[in-house]
Amino acid sequence: MAKIYYDQDADLNKIKDRKIAIIGYGIQGSAQALNLRDSGLNVIVAEREDSANYGIAIADGFKPVDAKTAAKKADIIQILTQDHLQSSIYKKSIKRYLSPGKSVVFSHGFNIHFKEIVPPEDVDVWMIAPKGPGALVRREYEEGKGVPCLVAIHQDASGKAFKDALAYAKGIGGTRAGVLETTFKEETETDLFGEQAVLCGGASELIKAGFETLVEAGYQPEIAYFECCHELKLIVDLIYEDGIQGMRKRVSDTAEYGDHTRGKRIITERTRKEMNKILKEIQSGKFAREWMRENKKGRPNFDQMRKDSDSHPIEKVGSELRGMMSWLRK
Repeated sequence: MAKIYYDQDADLNKIKDRKIAIIGYGIQGSAQALNLRDSGLNVIVAEREDSANYGIAIADGFKPVDAKTAAKKADIIQILTQDHLQSSIYKKSIKRYLSPGKSVVFSHGFNIHFKEIVPPEDVDVWMIAPKGPGALVRREYEEGKGVPCLVAIHQDASGKAFKDALAYAKGIGGTRAGVLETTFKEETETDLFGEQAVLCGGASELIKAGFETLVEAGYQPEIAYFECCHELKLIVDLIYEDGIQGMRKRVSDTAEYGDHTRGKRIITERTRKEMNKILKEIQSGKFAREWMRENKKGRPNFDQMRKDSDSHPIEKVGSELRGMMSWLRK
């Protein structure tokens, strides 16, 4: 079992006198910047002046600058833009300002692991990856709690990288919940696999397949939506709170019997073989190369897939039904 680190294992003073640049004031960037500032740390925000997030940063009390200025001034540079943009931003705005003693930080290992970014050997490179979206990272911090984080060290030029990383995790509230040690390789490959095979790709295709099966059999689309999509949150929440067996104990015996006897007919050996194939594509770098090529070509396939998915019948039915649910409205 890997060791888990908590508040008592981390010392904010390790980075108290260091300037921290948050590159990208999106959902995760804003949460980390605000939490670090509220923890008494010195935070610089970098955001494009023509972006909506620039105005949000100002409203939150920051004075955003460009990435070059932030990288030049900062001792710790946390890159929180989208994966496909990080390499370009690093090469154009960050690389030239890296000097011995500085730290380059990530919350996902994609660009380091697949060598889209290769920092000089005389800087520290580490990762603090909250296991939750930015909104949750901020909300938990404000409530005196935290979101569990992963910590990984890629380069320890200073000999202080691990202690600095734990201090950063404490600054965003992560050590309140626990920080688990990993590697850039493990975090990246498991994260991509989870997204593709289970959380996003697997779940969304399973939902659509169930919906289509019922509709094609003559059932009302609205009923199909409720049974195959809407009620999924109930099940996921139960698993989130108490594990798979905990969920099974809290649904009907009929549902649990169907789970045990029919689930393996959906997730078959063929499915598992395909999962292994997907994992190998991630491990070999095939997926990363494919994704970066898609971005360099202007995303023609990605945009078409988005368009096709927007027109799926489940989206129209779901939109109409969610419109009836006042509790979902912001």
